[in-house]
Amino acid sequence: MTKPGQSFAGYVVENELGRGGEAMVYLARGAGRTPELVAVKVLDDDHRTPASIARLAREYRIADRLRHRHIVTVYDHGRHWMAMQYVDGGDATRLSSLATRLAALDQIAAALDHAHHDGIVHSDVKPTNILVHQNFSEFGAVLIDFGVAHILAEDVWHRPAQVLTSLPYAAPELLQGRLPQAATDEYALACTALELLIGAPPFAYDNPLALMDAHVHSPPPEVSTRIPWLTRSFDLVLARAIAKDPDRRYPSCTELVHHLAEAVRSAQNT
Repeated sequence: MTKPGQSFAGYVVENELGRGGEAMVYLARGAGRTPELVAVKVLDDDHRTPASIARLAREYRIADRLRHRHIVTVYDHGRHWMAMQYVDGGDATRLSSLATRLAALDQIAAALDHAHHDGIVHSDVKPTNILVHQNFSEFGAVLIDFGVAHILAEDVWHRPAQVLTSLPYAAPELLQGRLPQAATDEYALACTALELLIGAPPFAYDNPLALMDAHVHSPPPEVSTRIPWLTRSFDLVLARAIAKDPDRRYPSCTELVHHLAEAVRSAQNT
């Protein structure tokens, strides 16, 4: 376990920022480095297996390849650690207004479209993977954690044997073991958007099997029947964004968020 004050690879750990499934993320200071403050992801001792080390290296490689203002910047990595951009405002659920949440969704949609144009599917879009700067108006939101991302040109020949994703945001094709595509991220972004806008993703079950079954078989919810300030037009946008057939979804994440925002603004003006 890395502790505050401990140093390694030229960084000094300040404090803990959070924990993932296999790693801890620390705020660290790098003497003489720019930027001075970074987030350092360190694999736990019992997760320093060849598979985990390879996954961390792949995550670094993907993020380093995707240079975009709203995609996390990575700086350096070693065998079991990775230094990256420190984002100081928490995740997107910390945004206080509907307008800023819509703005964050628009920025992340642009980041995802950028990744898709480069043949990368994030595969784990969710609110906790969208960080925001305290000075949101200037710096906005940042998409993080490409640990389970797919490189389409590579994965078409070598698909993972195991589905690694967050079930409340998982597209049907991902759960059915099919190759993810840009529309897979769009589905997850729509689920994320719904959570940020009304407080819950489209399907909410404590039982994982029931949740998976809902993604694969249940019709899209008619949110306007239980959220008084939303209208039927919002339901129609959501239904297309989380269509069971990926080919029926919007052509891009940016277009999805544009239609969602228009539906929200229209509802507010009625």
